[in-house]
Amino acid sequence: MRVAYSLKSRDLNAVAAEAAWAESMGYDGVSTNETSHDPFLPLAVAATSTSRITLETHVAIAFPRSPMVVAYTARDLQDASGGRFRLGLGTQVKGHIERRFSTRWAGSPGPRLREYVQSLHAIWNCWDTGSNLEYAGDFYQFSLMTPFFSPGPSEYPHPEVFTAAVNGYNCLVAGESSDGLMLHSLTSPEYIRQVVRPNIAEGARRAGRNPDDISVVGGGFIVTGPNRAAIQEMDAETRRRIAFYSSTRTYFPVLECHGFEDIGRQLHRMSLEGRWDEMGNLVSDEMLDAFAIIGEYDEIPGKFQERYGGLVDEMHFSIQTTGDAEQAQLRRIVSELREQ
Repeated sequence: MRVAYSLKSRDLNAVAAEAAWAESMGYDGVSTNETSHDPFLPLAVAATSTSRITLETHVAIAFPRSPMVVAYTARDLQDASGGRFRLGLGTQVKGHIERRFSTRWAGSPGPRLREYVQSLHAIWNCWDTGSNLEYAGDFYQFSLMTPFFSPGPSEYPHPEVFTAAVNGYNCLVAGESSDGLMLHSLTSPEYIRQVVRPNIAEGARRAGRNPDDISVVGGGFIVTGPNRAAIQEMDAETRRRIAFYSSTRTYFPVLECHGFEDIGRQLHRMSLEGRWDEMGNLVSDEMLDAFAIIGEYDEIPGKFQERYGGLVDEMHFSIQTTGDAEQAQLRRIVSELREQ
């Protein structure tokens, strides 16, 4: 089991130290997401203070960026990190693509994401081999690359490309074209068994690939702390996050797997009414237990193995430590998780 850490620093001046700390804790990788900050810049800084761990976007939003733009950025990060960059891409939902990014929603995000990944590899192959750039799809077309604009061959392999997925079709796309699939936090072992794994296998079959070669990253929410009081404090925040995601119709298939679709529809109505502060109250203990692993620090490795063993290849486990004793405990937990 690979174990990754999500960078918390929003100040680029603090990223190098945090990434070096994560590496010293035994993590296999550090990741950034795209919420209120750019996901690529922190990884460029992290590359300067680390030597072993993977540096990954988890995830960058694909469609507002041309694949050509991302190909250049990914190539630079791959070279700067000595081949340790992993590109994680997500589609976002229509409202954000159109209204927050002011980008056209072309429909069919799954087929478009497939072409996005194919485009990246076509561009990187062009740079590596000096061949003509020729990619023609329904959503993307690339046919021009002159020597002046090509960085030329890289001494490292193409960056791994992982794609995020919730619905079955995007899981199938990952099986067809991606190196791995990044699950949303709102997931469960049941959903992985019923939807994620079968669709990865079908996508791999269509592409003539081995489904075992497609890594699955995820494992739901983790509610933990050094004691029960700390867990109780994190409990409320996790219920709010579950409520927030469950109010988005894109994630309803996950709710339906557990019979929570009526709660999802109610949360969606509350979100339209702006009743954000009340929504966490609708997340019952049963719902929390479906999507979260709950326990003190030392309980997490065993509980994670019990629920997700054999279903995922990598997890994120990010906790804050406040002293030498907790840091030693964290190193032990990370080591235990990696041995699973």
